[in-house]
Amino acid sequence: MNLKKLLFASALSIAAYGTVQAQNTQVIAHRGFWKTDGSAQNSVAALVKADSINCYGSEFDVWLTADNKLIVDHDGVFKGVRMETSTKKECTSIILDNGENLPTLKQYLDKAKQLKTRLILELKAHKTPEQETRAVEQIVKMIKKMGLTDRTEYITFSRHACKEFIRLAPKGTPVYYLEGDLSPKELKEWGCAGPDYHFNVFKKHPEWIKECHDLGMKVNAWTVNDAKDMEWLIGEGVDFITTNEPVLLQEILKKK
Repeated sequence: MNLKKLLFASALSIAAYGTVQAQNTQVIAHRGFWKTDGSAQNSVAALVKADSINCYGSEFDVWLTADNKLIVDHDGVFKGVRMETSTKKECTSIILDNGENLPTLKQYLDKAKQLKTRLILELKAHKTPEQETRAVEQIVKMIKKMGLTDRTEYITFSRHACKEFIRLAPKGTPVYYLEGDLSPKELKEWGCAGPDYHFNVFKKHPEWIKECHDLGMKVNAWTVNDAKDMEWLIGEGVDFITTNEPVLLQEILKKK
């Protein structure tokens, strides 16, 4: 092979590698696709709309109420109601900005069964480890009963909850840690599928992305809404990007 052909082959190889990187970066809608008409954060509609634009996954947040029921909401206190110290009835009486009632996890999963997008379930950090263990037990049981185990991934800021998901979920279920304070090696020792860290953590430790891949783990970055940050993460080869702007991210990926 002469030099000209060799250079051409190398250029094709580099271009192909860049394409593979872009294709391998998946879109996760943060709290569902809520920045669109008829939607609201963590609403059932946001899940449906994330599915309608073919997101890899739709992220949502779960709390355990005072009467040990699971509800879907991000804020610990929302519209004057504190999730951990209120009942299911009190929590689900809240009206979301799109007119829906705040959903229970069961209601959310009932709709999810009709869809294809993966479920990126975040258990919020609760006041006590005992609450978190009860929540994990109920979540894993419900997901299994509804036949959604193969479509569900778990994320959490809580070290205890993370370890409980790893302990109680079926072997091979992806569990990611959110806090950003553990190295890839430490996460691997826990049994995590990888880090799900704020993108600034990876800008500070870009070497962690390769370390994770070398250890057989996946990498997710949150919550990425700026095109330049998306471009950088795609170039670094992250596996998932969680964003409030899923359409923008999809458009960037299509150009790669």
